[in-house]
Amino acid sequence: MSHTANNGVLRRTKIIATLGPASDAPGAIEALIAAGVNVVRLNFSHGTKEHHAARIQAVRDAAHKLGREVGVLADLQGPKIRIEKFEEGKVLLQAGDPFTLVCSADAAPGDRNRVGMSYLGLIDDVVVGDTLLLDDGLMAVRVDAIEGVEIRTTVLTDGKLSDRKGLNRLGGGLSLGALTEKDKRDIITAAELKVDFVAVSFCRNAADMNEARALLREAGWEAALVAKIERAESIPLLGEIIDASDVVMVARGDLGVEIGDAELPGLQKKIIRETLERNKVVITATQMLQSMVESPIPTRAEVLDVANAVIDGSDAVMLSQETAAGNYPTKAVEAMVRICLGAERQFEMDTDFEAAPRNLARVDQSIAMAAMFLAEHIKVRAIIALTESGGTARYLSRFRSEVPIFALSRHAGARRRMAMMRDVFPIDFDTRGLPPREAAREAIRRLHALGHLHEGDRVMITSGDSMENQGATNTLRMLEVGPAGKAEGLGDL
Repeated sequence: MSHTANNGVLRRTKIIATLGPASDAPGAIEALIAAGVNVVRLNFSHGTKEHHAARIQAVRDAAHKLGREVGVLADLQGPKIRIEKFEEGKVLLQAGDPFTLVCSADAAPGDRNRVGMSYLGLIDDVVVGDTLLLDDGLMAVRVDAIEGVEIRTTVLTDGKLSDRKGLNRLGGGLSLGALTEKDKRDIITAAELKVDFVAVSFCRNAADMNEARALLREAGWEAALVAKIERAESIPLLGEIIDASDVVMVARGDLGVEIGDAELPGLQKKIIRETLERNKVVITATQMLQSMVESPIPTRAEVLDVANAVIDGSDAVMLSQETAAGNYPTKAVEAMVRICLGAERQFEMDTDFEAAPRNLARVDQSIAMAAMFLAEHIKVRAIIALTESGGTARYLSRFRSEVPIFALSRHAGARRRMAMMRDVFPIDFDTRGLPPREAAREAIRRLHALGHLHEGDRVMITSGDSMENQGATNTLRMLEVGPAGKAEGLGDL
Protein backbone atom coordinates (compact mmCIF):
# COMPACT_ATOMS: atom_id res chain seq x y z
CA MET A 1 0.00 0.00 0.00
CA SER A 2 1.53 3.32 -1.05
CA HIS A 3 1.08 6.50 0.97
CA THR A 4 4.06 8.31 -0.50
CA ALA A 5 4.78 10.73 -3.30
CA ASN A 6 7.32 9.76 -5.94
CA ASN A 7 10.12 11.10 -3.75
CA GLY A 8 9.10 8.88 -0.82
CA VAL A 9 7.69 11.74 1.27
CA LEU A 10 4.37 11.20 3.01
CA ARG A 11 1.74 13.68 1.80
CA ARG A 12 -0.47 14.66 4.72
CA THR A 13 -3.19 16.68 2.97
CA LYS A 14 -5.73 14.57 1.10
CA ILE A 15 -6.98 15.18 -2.44
CA ILE A 16 -10.57 14.80 -3.65
CA ALA A 17 -11.23 14.53 -7.39
CA THR A 18 -14.63 14.85 -9.07
CA LEU A 19 -15.44 12.20 -11.65
CA GLY A 20 -17.08 13.12 -14.96
CA PRO A 21 -16.71 12.70 -18.71
CA ALA A 22 -12.97 13.37 -18.53
CA SER A 23 -12.48 10.46 -16.12
CA ASP A 24 -14.58 7.96 -18.07
CA ALA A 25 -11.90 7.14 -20.64
CA PRO A 26 -10.29 3.70 -20.22
CA GLY A 27 -7.60 3.83 -17.53
CA ALA A 28 -8.42 7.41 -16.50
CA ILE A 29 -9.66 6.58 -12.98
CA GLU A 30 -6.66 4.37 -12.33
CA ALA A 31 -4.38 7.19 -13.50
CA LEU A 32 -6.06 9.65 -11.14
CA ILE A 33 -5.67 7.32 -8.16
CA ALA A 34 -2.07 6.54 -9.08
CA ALA A 35 -1.38 10.28 -9.26
CA GLY A 36 -2.55 10.73 -5.68
CA VAL A 37 -6.35 10.93 -5.35
CA ASN A 38 -7.61 9.83 -1.92
CA VAL A 39 -11.37 10.36 -2.35
CA VAL A 40 -13.49 10.57 -5.51
CA ARG A 41 -16.60 12.75 -5.72
CA LEU A 42 -19.72 11.75 -7.63
CA ASN A 43 -21.87 14.74 -8.54
CA PHE A 44 -25.46 13.54 -8.13
CA SER A 45 -26.68 16.56 -10.10
CA HIS A 46 -25.87 14.46 -13.15
CA GLY A 47 -26.02 10.80 -14.09
CA THR A 48 -28.14 7.74 -13.32
CA LYS A 49 -27.79 5.16 -10.58
CA GLU A 50 -26.28 2.75 -13.09
CA HIS A 51 -23.76 5.38 -14.22
CA HIS A 52 -22.70 6.08 -10.62
CA ALA A 53 -22.48 2.34 -9.88
CA ALA A 54 -20.18 1.79 -12.85
CA ARG A 55 -17.86 4.60 -11.73
CA ILE A 56 -17.78 3.29 -8.15
CA GLN A 57 -16.89 -0.18 -9.38
CA ALA A 58 -14.11 1.28 -11.52
CA VAL A 59 -12.79 3.16 -8.47
CA ARG A 60 -12.91 0.06 -6.24
CA ASP A 61 -11.17 -2.05 -8.90
CA ALA A 62 -8.42 0.53 -9.49
CA ALA A 63 -7.88 1.11 -5.76
CA HIS A 64 -7.55 -2.63 -5.15
CA LYS A 65 -5.10 -3.00 -8.04
CA LEU A 66 -2.95 -0.13 -6.76
CA GLY A 67 -3.20 -1.08 -3.08
CA ARG A 68 -4.83 2.21 -2.08
CA GLU A 69 -7.68 3.14 0.24
CA VAL A 70 -9.94 5.46 -1.78
CA GLY A 71 -13.20 6.86 -0.43
CA VAL A 72 -16.32 7.62 -2.49
CA LEU A 73 -18.29 10.81 -1.85
CA ALA A 74 -21.84 11.22 -3.19
CA ASP A 75 -22.61 14.93 -3.51
CA LEU A 76 -26.36 15.65 -3.44
CA GLN A 77 -27.65 18.27 -5.87
CA GLY A 78 -29.54 20.25 -3.26
CA PRO A 79 -32.00 23.06 -3.91
CA LYS A 80 -30.02 24.94 -6.51
CA ILE A 81 -32.30 27.75 -7.69
CA ARG A 82 -32.14 28.16 -11.45
CA ILE A 83 -33.78 30.16 -14.17
CA GLU A 84 -35.57 28.10 -16.81
CA LYS A 85 -34.72 27.94 -20.52
CA PHE A 86 -34.71 30.64 -23.17
CA GLU A 87 -36.40 30.27 -26.52
CA GLU A 88 -33.06 30.72 -28.28
CA GLY A 89 -30.79 29.25 -25.57
CA LYS A 90 -29.39 32.57 -24.37
CA VAL A 91 -29.98 36.33 -24.34
CA LEU A 92 -27.78 39.41 -24.20
CA LEU A 93 -28.73 41.81 -21.41
CA GLN A 94 -27.44 45.33 -20.79
CA ALA A 95 -27.31 47.38 -17.61
CA GLY A 96 -30.51 49.36 -17.23
CA ASP A 97 -32.68 46.86 -19.12
CA PRO A 98 -35.90 45.73 -17.42
CA PHE A 99 -36.03 41.99 -16.84
CA THR A 100 -38.79 39.91 -15.28
CA LEU A 101 -38.51 36.61 -13.37
CA VAL A 102 -41.72 34.62 -13.74
CA CYS A 103 -42.56 32.30 -10.83
CA SER A 104 -45.11 30.19 -12.65
CA ALA A 105 -45.08 26.51 -13.61
CA ASP A 106 -46.44 27.31 -17.06
CA ALA A 107 -44.11 30.21 -17.87
CA ALA A 108 -43.30 30.45 -21.58
CA PRO A 109 -39.69 29.98 -22.79
CA GLY A 110 -37.67 33.09 -21.97
CA ASP A 111 -36.51 36.02 -24.07
CA ARG A 112 -34.55 39.22 -23.41
CA ASN A 113 -37.46 40.59 -21.36
CA ARG A 114 -38.33 37.67 -19.07
CA VAL A 115 -37.60 34.07 -18.03
CA GLY A 116 -39.28 31.45 -15.85
CA MET A 117 -37.96 30.23 -12.49
CA SER A 118 -37.42 26.67 -11.22
CA TYR A 119 -38.27 27.76 -7.63
CA LEU A 120 -41.77 29.21 -7.59
CA GLY A 121 -41.45 30.24 -3.94
CA LEU A 122 -38.89 32.90 -4.86
CA ILE A 123 -41.82 35.33 -5.14
CA ASP A 124 -42.27 35.09 -1.33
CA ASP A 125 -38.58 35.27 -0.43
CA VAL A 126 -37.56 38.56 -2.02
CA VAL A 127 -38.45 42.18 -1.34
CA VAL A 128 -38.07 45.37 -3.31
CA GLY A 129 -34.45 46.51 -3.22
CA ASP A 130 -32.93 43.02 -3.09
CA THR A 131 -29.99 42.22 -5.36
CA LEU A 132 -30.24 38.86 -7.11
CA LEU A 133 -27.12 37.28 -8.56
CA LEU A 134 -27.21 35.06 -11.65
CA ASP A 135 -24.66 32.68 -13.18
CA ASP A 136 -22.41 32.49 -10.09
CA GLY A 137 -22.51 36.24 -9.66
CA LEU A 138 -21.48 37.19 -13.19
CA MET A 139 -24.76 39.05 -13.64
CA ALA A 140 -26.82 41.02 -11.11
CA VAL A 141 -30.38 42.40 -11.13
CA ARG A 142 -32.19 44.67 -8.64
CA VAL A 143 -35.75 43.87 -7.54
CA ASP A 144 -37.99 46.84 -8.36
CA ALA A 145 -41.49 45.43 -7.90
CA ILE A 146 -43.38 42.21 -7.15
CA GLU A 147 -46.66 41.78 -8.99
CA GLY A 148 -48.59 38.51 -8.95
CA VAL A 149 -46.21 35.79 -10.06
CA GLU A 150 -43.73 38.26 -11.54
CA ILE A 151 -40.59 39.75 -9.99
CA ARG A 152 -39.78 42.93 -11.93
CA THR A 153 -36.08 43.79 -11.93
CA THR A 154 -33.51 46.09 -13.49
CA VAL A 155 -30.31 44.61 -14.93
CA LEU A 156 -27.21 45.95 -13.15
CA THR A 157 -24.44 44.35 -15.23
CA ASP A 158 -24.01 43.66 -18.94
CA GLY A 159 -23.65 40.09 -20.09
CA LYS A 160 -25.02 36.94 -21.67
CA LEU A 161 -27.50 34.82 -19.76
CA SER A 162 -28.12 31.25 -20.89
CA ASP A 163 -30.41 28.35 -19.97
CA ARG A 164 -30.62 26.98 -16.41
CA LYS A 165 -28.13 29.34 -14.79
CA GLY A 166 -28.18 29.51 -10.99
CA LEU A 167 -29.63 32.32 -8.90
CA ASN A 168 -28.64 33.57 -5.43
CA ARG A 169 -29.81 36.42 -3.26
CA LEU A 170 -27.02 38.72 -2.10
CA GLY A 171 -26.80 38.14 1.64
CA GLY A 172 -28.69 34.84 1.47
CA GLY A 173 -32.04 34.31 3.15
CA LEU A 174 -33.91 32.12 0.66
CA SER A 175 -36.19 29.71 2.53
CA LEU A 176 -35.82 26.66 0.31
CA GLY A 177 -35.01 23.55 2.39
CA ALA A 178 -31.71 21.71 1.97
CA LEU A 179 -33.16 18.34 0.91
CA THR A 180 -35.32 18.18 -2.19
CA GLU A 181 -37.41 15.17 -3.17
CA LYS A 182 -34.65 14.23 -5.62
CA ASP A 183 -32.07 14.41 -2.81
CA LYS A 184 -34.17 12.08 -0.65
CA ARG A 185 -34.29 9.55 -3.47
CA ASP A 186 -30.57 10.00 -4.05
CA ILE A 187 -29.80 9.29 -0.38
CA ILE A 188 -31.45 5.88 -0.86
CA THR A 189 -29.35 5.38 -3.99
CA ALA A 190 -26.18 6.38 -2.11
CA ALA A 191 -27.01 3.82 0.58
CA GLU A 192 -27.58 1.09 -2.00
CA LEU A 193 -24.26 1.94 -3.65
CA LYS A 194 -22.54 1.86 -0.23
CA VAL A 195 -20.73 5.17 -0.64
CA ASP A 196 -18.41 6.35 2.14
CA PHE A 197 -19.52 10.00 2.33
CA VAL A 198 -22.76 11.84 1.53
CA ALA A 199 -22.56 15.62 1.05
CA VAL A 200 -25.61 17.78 1.84
CA SER A 201 -25.69 20.85 -0.40
CA PHE A 202 -26.95 24.25 0.83
CA CYS A 203 -27.52 23.01 4.40
CA ARG A 204 -28.98 25.74 6.60
CA ASN A 205 -28.80 24.29 10.10
CA ALA A 206 -28.29 21.14 12.19
CA ALA A 207 -31.85 20.00 11.42
CA ASP A 208 -30.97 19.62 7.73
CA MET A 209 -28.03 17.38 8.63
CA ASN A 210 -30.05 15.39 11.15
CA GLU A 211 -32.75 14.78 8.55
CA ALA A 212 -30.18 13.52 6.05
CA ARG A 213 -28.64 11.21 8.65
CA ALA A 214 -32.04 9.81 9.61
CA LEU A 215 -32.88 9.13 5.96
CA LEU A 216 -29.53 7.43 5.45
CA ARG A 217 -30.06 5.20 8.47
CA GLU A 218 -33.58 4.35 7.33
CA ALA A 219 -31.98 3.19 4.10
CA GLY A 220 -29.69 0.92 6.14
CA TRP A 221 -26.36 2.72 5.75
CA GLU A 222 -23.96 4.74 7.92
CA ALA A 223 -21.87 6.89 5.58
CA ALA A 224 -20.10 9.95 6.96
CA LEU A 225 -22.10 13.16 6.40
CA VAL A 226 -20.52 16.21 4.78
CA ALA A 227 -22.09 19.63 5.41
CA LYS A 228 -21.47 21.99 2.49
CA ILE A 229 -21.29 25.54 3.80
CA GLU A 230 -22.55 27.65 0.90
CA ARG A 231 -25.40 29.75 2.33
CA ALA A 232 -24.94 33.06 4.12
CA GLU A 233 -27.59 32.12 6.70
CA SER A 234 -25.64 29.01 7.72
CA ILE A 235 -22.73 31.07 9.08
CA PRO A 236 -24.37 32.19 12.37
CA LEU A 237 -25.32 28.52 12.95
CA LEU A 238 -21.92 27.15 11.98
CA GLY A 239 -21.26 25.52 15.37
CA GLU A 240 -24.44 23.47 15.41
CA ILE A 241 -23.94 22.43 11.78
CA ILE A 242 -20.40 21.20 12.50
CA ASP A 243 -21.59 19.25 15.55
CA ALA A 244 -24.31 17.55 13.48
CA SER A 245 -21.83 16.57 10.74
CA ASP A 246 -18.79 14.35 10.30
CA VAL A 247 -17.10 16.52 7.67
CA VAL A 248 -17.49 20.19 6.68
CA MET A 249 -16.85 21.56 3.20
CA VAL A 250 -16.00 25.20 2.52
CA ALA A 251 -17.99 25.37 -0.73
CA ARG A 252 -16.67 28.67 -1.98
CA GLY A 253 -18.75 29.04 -5.15
CA ASP A 254 -22.24 29.86 -3.94
CA LEU A 255 -20.94 31.05 -0.56
CA GLY A 256 -18.75 33.64 -2.28
CA VAL A 257 -21.70 34.79 -4.39
CA GLU A 258 -23.96 35.27 -1.36
CA ILE A 259 -21.50 36.94 1.04
CA GLY A 260 -19.25 38.70 -1.48
CA ASP A 261 -15.67 37.93 -2.51
CA ALA A 262 -14.11 40.28 0.04
CA GLU A 263 -15.54 38.35 2.99
CA LEU A 264 -14.65 34.90 1.66
CA PRO A 265 -10.95 34.53 2.66
CA GLY A 266 -11.55 35.37 6.31
CA LEU A 267 -14.65 33.20 6.43
CA GLN A 268 -12.74 30.26 4.93
CA LYS A 269 -10.21 30.50 7.76
CA LYS A 270 -12.99 30.76 10.34
CA ILE A 271 -14.78 27.64 9.05
CA ILE A 272 -11.54 25.63 8.98
CA ARG A 273 -10.57 26.75 12.49
CA GLU A 274 -13.97 26.07 14.06
CA THR A 275 -14.28 22.68 12.36
CA LEU A 276 -10.91 21.54 13.71
CA GLU A 277 -11.72 22.88 17.17
CA ARG A 278 -14.85 20.71 17.17
CA ASN A 279 -12.87 17.61 16.18
CA LYS A 280 -14.37 17.27 12.69
CA VAL A 281 -12.81 16.93 9.24
CA VAL A 282 -12.71 19.92 6.85
CA ILE A 283 -12.50 20.22 3.05
CA THR A 284 -11.68 23.35 1.04
CA ALA A 285 -13.28 23.29 -2.41
CA THR A 286 -14.26 25.15 -5.59
CA GLN A 287 -12.12 26.58 -8.40
CA MET A 288 -8.85 25.64 -6.72
CA LEU A 289 -7.03 24.97 -10.03
CA GLN A 290 -9.73 26.26 -12.37
CA SER A 291 -7.32 27.36 -15.10
CA MET A 292 -6.22 23.72 -15.49
CA VAL A 293 -9.54 22.94 -17.15
CA GLU A 294 -7.84 24.40 -20.23
CA SER A 295 -4.18 24.73 -19.25
CA PRO A 296 -1.60 22.05 -18.32
CA ILE A 297 -0.17 24.23 -15.53
CA PRO A 298 -1.86 26.26 -12.77
CA THR A 299 -1.55 29.99 -12.25
CA ARG A 300 0.60 31.35 -9.42
CA ALA A 301 -2.54 32.67 -7.75
CA GLU A 302 -4.04 29.16 -7.76
CA VAL A 303 -0.85 27.71 -6.30
CA LEU A 304 -1.03 30.24 -3.48
CA ASP A 305 -4.74 29.54 -2.93
CA VAL A 306 -4.19 25.79 -2.52
CA ALA A 307 -1.10 26.32 -0.36
CA ASN A 308 -2.97 28.69 1.95
CA ALA A 309 -5.78 26.15 2.36
CA VAL A 310 -3.15 23.56 3.36
CA ILE A 311 -1.37 25.94 5.74
CA ASP A 312 -4.73 26.89 7.31
CA GLY A 313 -5.15 23.21 8.24
CA SER A 314 -7.56 21.75 5.64
CA ASP A 315 -7.79 17.99 5.80
CA ALA A 316 -8.50 17.81 2.08
CA VAL A 317 -8.54 20.03 -1.00
CA MET A 318 -10.94 19.32 -3.85
CA LEU A 319 -10.83 19.38 -7.64
CA SER A 320 -14.16 19.80 -9.46
CA GLN A 321 -14.33 20.65 -13.14
CA GLU A 322 -10.57 20.20 -13.41
CA THR A 323 -10.88 16.39 -13.22
CA ALA A 324 -14.53 15.97 -14.24
CA ALA A 325 -14.45 17.80 -17.56
CA GLY A 326 -10.99 19.31 -17.96
CA ASN A 327 -8.39 18.64 -20.61
CA TYR A 328 -5.70 17.67 -18.10
CA PRO A 329 -7.30 15.72 -15.22
CA THR A 330 -4.20 13.74 -14.21
CA LYS A 331 -1.92 16.77 -14.49
CA ALA A 332 -4.33 18.67 -12.19
CA VAL A 333 -3.96 15.97 -9.52
CA GLU A 334 -0.17 15.93 -9.97
CA ALA A 335 -0.11 19.72 -9.56
CA MET A 336 -2.23 19.47 -6.41
CA VAL A 337 0.17 16.88 -4.98
CA ARG A 338 3.18 19.12 -5.64
CA ILE A 339 1.51 22.16 -4.10
CA CYS A 340 0.36 20.26 -1.00
CA LEU A 341 3.84 18.82 -0.41
CA GLY A 342 5.43 22.24 -0.90
CA ALA A 343 3.01 23.88 1.54
CA GLU A 344 3.49 21.11 4.10
CA ARG A 345 7.25 21.70 4.06
CA GLN A 346 6.55 25.30 5.10
CA PHE A 347 3.89 24.29 7.63
CA GLU A 348 4.93 24.61 11.26
CA MET A 349 2.19 23.71 13.68
CA ASP A 350 2.81 24.41 17.34
CA THR A 351 -0.08 22.68 19.05
CA ASP A 352 -1.49 24.80 21.88
CA PHE A 353 -2.35 22.21 24.49
CA GLU A 354 -3.34 24.98 26.91
CA ALA A 355 -6.26 25.71 24.57
CA ALA A 356 -7.17 22.02 24.24
CA PRO A 357 -10.50 20.93 25.73
CA ARG A 358 -10.63 20.01 29.42
CA ASN A 359 -12.77 17.46 31.28
CA LEU A 360 -12.87 15.10 28.30
CA ALA A 361 -15.79 12.69 28.56
CA ARG A 362 -14.38 10.04 26.20
CA VAL A 363 -11.43 7.86 27.17
CA ASP A 364 -10.31 7.43 23.53
CA GLN A 365 -10.21 11.21 23.10
CA SER A 366 -8.12 11.52 26.28
CA ILE A 367 -5.69 8.86 25.02
CA ALA A 368 -5.39 10.72 21.71
CA MET A 369 -4.64 14.00 23.48
CA ALA A 370 -2.02 12.31 25.69
CA ALA A 371 -0.38 10.71 22.65
CA MET A 372 -0.11 14.00 20.81
CA PHE A 373 1.20 15.79 23.90
CA LEU A 374 3.95 13.18 24.27
CA ALA A 375 4.70 13.31 20.54
CA GLU A 376 5.42 17.02 20.96
CA HIS A 377 7.93 16.33 23.75
CA ILE A 378 9.41 12.90 22.95
CA LYS A 379 10.91 12.29 19.52
CA VAL A 380 8.91 9.50 17.89
CA ARG A 381 8.78 8.34 14.29
CA ALA A 382 5.04 7.69 14.19
CA ILE A 383 1.85 7.13 16.11
CA ILE A 384 0.02 3.88 15.41
CA ALA A 385 -3.70 3.69 16.10
CA LEU A 386 -5.25 0.23 16.27
CA THR A 387 -8.84 1.24 15.57
CA GLU A 388 -12.19 -0.24 14.64
CA SER A 389 -14.21 2.78 13.48
CA GLY A 390 -11.42 5.32 12.97
CA GLY A 391 -12.53 7.55 15.84
CA THR A 392 -9.18 7.52 17.62
CA ALA A 393 -7.37 8.36 14.39
CA ARG A 394 -9.69 11.33 13.89
CA TYR A 395 -9.04 12.64 17.41
CA LEU A 396 -5.29 12.20 16.90
CA SER A 397 -5.37 14.04 13.59
CA ARG A 398 -7.15 17.09 15.06
CA PHE A 399 -3.88 17.95 16.85
CA ARG A 400 -1.83 19.08 13.87
CA SER A 401 1.63 17.57 14.31
CA GLU A 402 4.67 16.54 12.29
CA VAL A 403 4.20 12.92 13.40
CA PRO A 404 2.34 10.69 10.89
CA ILE A 405 -0.55 8.60 12.16
CA PHE A 406 -0.81 5.05 10.83
CA ALA A 407 -4.38 3.90 11.39
CA LEU A 408 -4.76 0.12 11.29
CA SER A 409 -8.28 -1.27 10.92
CA ARG A 410 -9.91 -4.46 9.65
CA HIS A 411 -12.95 -2.53 8.37
CA ALA A 412 -12.71 -1.37 4.75
CA GLY A 413 -15.36 1.33 5.27
CA ALA A 414 -13.48 2.79 8.23
CA ARG A 415 -10.24 2.84 6.25
CA ARG A 416 -11.91 4.64 3.35
CA ARG A 417 -13.43 7.24 5.69
CA MET A 418 -9.99 7.78 7.25
CA ALA A 419 -8.64 8.45 3.74
CA MET A 420 -10.14 11.95 4.14
CA MET A 421 -8.23 12.76 7.36
CA ARG A 422 -5.06 14.81 7.28
CA ASP A 423 -1.93 13.10 8.67
CA VAL A 424 -3.75 9.72 8.76
CA PHE A 425 -2.57 6.79 6.65
CA PRO A 426 -5.05 3.88 6.82
CA ILE A 427 -3.82 0.29 6.52
CA ASP A 428 -5.68 -3.02 6.44
CA PHE A 429 -4.93 -4.92 9.67
CA ASP A 430 -6.98 -7.50 11.55
CA THR A 431 -6.45 -7.68 15.33
CA ARG A 432 -9.08 -10.31 16.02
CA GLY A 433 -7.78 -13.10 18.24
CA LEU A 434 -4.64 -11.19 19.20
CA PRO A 435 -4.01 -9.98 22.78
CA PRO A 436 -3.31 -6.21 22.85
CA ARG A 437 0.46 -6.60 23.31
CA GLU A 438 0.76 -9.13 20.49
CA ALA A 439 -1.43 -6.93 18.26
CA ALA A 440 0.97 -4.05 18.90
CA ARG A 441 4.00 -6.19 18.04
CA GLU A 442 2.34 -7.49 14.87
CA ALA A 443 1.44 -3.92 13.83
CA ILE A 444 5.10 -2.92 14.16
CA ARG A 445 6.19 -5.87 12.04
CA ARG A 446 3.61 -4.94 9.40
CA LEU A 447 4.69 -1.31 9.16
CA HIS A 448 8.34 -2.33 9.11
CA ALA A 449 7.64 -4.69 6.22
CA LEU A 450 5.89 -1.89 4.33
CA GLY A 451 8.93 0.35 4.77
CA HIS A 452 7.25 2.90 7.05
CA LEU A 453 9.35 2.00 10.11
CA HIS A 454 13.03 1.13 10.53
CA GLU A 455 15.22 -0.31 13.25
CA GLY A 456 15.75 2.19 16.04
CA ASP A 457 12.51 4.15 15.39
CA ARG A 458 10.46 4.92 18.46
CA VAL A 459 6.70 4.86 18.11
CA MET A 460 3.61 5.26 20.24
CA ILE A 461 0.66 2.94 19.82
CA THR A 462 -2.95 3.40 20.92
CA SER A 463 -5.21 0.41 21.39
CA GLY A 464 -7.97 -1.06 23.54
CA ASP A 465 -8.25 -4.08 25.81
CA SER A 466 -11.07 -5.27 23.55
CA MET A 467 -10.09 -4.38 20.02
CA GLU A 468 -13.35 -5.57 18.48
CA ASN A 469 -15.37 -2.80 20.18
CA GLN A 470 -15.75 0.71 18.80
CA GLY A 471 -14.60 3.51 21.12
CA ALA A 472 -12.66 1.04 23.32
CA THR A 473 -9.21 2.69 23.00
CA ASN A 474 -7.84 2.99 26.54
CA THR A 475 -4.12 2.18 26.30
CA LEU A 476 -1.04 4.09 25.15
CA ARG A 477 2.26 2.27 24.69
CA MET A 478 5.78 3.36 23.75
CA LEU A 479 8.12 1.01 21.93
CA GLU A 480 11.24 0.92 19.82
CA VAL A 481 11.62 -0.99 16.59
CA GLY A 482 14.26 -3.71 16.88
CA PRO A 483 15.98 -5.84 14.25
CA ALA A 484 13.67 -7.26 11.57
CA GLY A 485 10.82 -5.13 12.85
CA LYS A 486 10.59 -6.72 16.28
CA ALA A 487 9.16 -4.51 19.02
CA GLU A 488 11.48 -3.81 21.92
CA GLY A 489 11.05 -1.92 25.15
CA LEU A 490 7.28 -2.36 24.99
CA GLY A 491 5.59 -0.65 27.88
CA ASP A 492 2.34 1.02 28.84
CA LEU A 493 2.42 4.77 29.39
